[in-house]
Amino acid sequence: MADPQAFILVNTRLQAVPHAPQISLWLADEITPIWRMTEEELGEIGLPPPFWAFAWSGGQGLARYLLDHPDEVAGRSVIDFATGSGLVGIAAMMAGATSVLGADIDPFCGAAVALNAEANGIDMAFTDRDLLDAPPPPVDVICAGDVCYEKPMTERVLAWLGAARANGTRVLIGDPHRTYFPKSGLELLAEYQVPTTRELEDLAIKRSSVWALP
Repeated sequence: MADPQAFILVNTRLQAVPHAPQISLWLADEITPIWRMTEEELGEIGLPPPFWAFAWSGGQGLARYLLDHPDEVAGRSVIDFATGSGLVGIAAMMAGATSVLGADIDPFCGAAVALNAEANGIDMAFTDRDLLDAPPPPVDVICAGDVCYEKPMTERVLAWLGAARANGTRVLIGDPHRTYFPKSGLELLAEYQVPTTRELEDLAIKRSSVWALP
């Protein structure tokens, strides 16, 4: 891919995040066209959805929570796991985190995070390494939004996050009560009614919650 930032700028537009309007992101308006163009750009068929091109409801809820509760991340190092657009990481930096590392294996995410961080006047690091392939790194807080959409992925991520919590890391999870999200064993911190789109979800307003691993 010659210029992923140019691809993003041509195929998205800068717009405020509905549930965290102080943050603006380069986002697509419809999922099917950007999905098809992503496959054409990479020369691959059957790719996962372009998560980086949308503000998903779990991430919106988690971003809102960090902005409203800056004490969770202020003065701390943060990993935004499966960062996508970088929304949660940007919120963490705005809330006073000393550093944020966004992590995602999607080949467009590095460019998306760089553009979105610049648009919001913050510095945010990025890695395309699959952090699940190694023990969780020593960090103060790990945030994970919208990671429970597939059963195998959910089980793998929750096991990794559990190992991080056992090492003393604060773990915050944002999710709109998807099918594979665990029904017990978490501490509920906040619940929001998050505007989204029928392009992405089954409802225009999703109940999205923020939990901590106890």
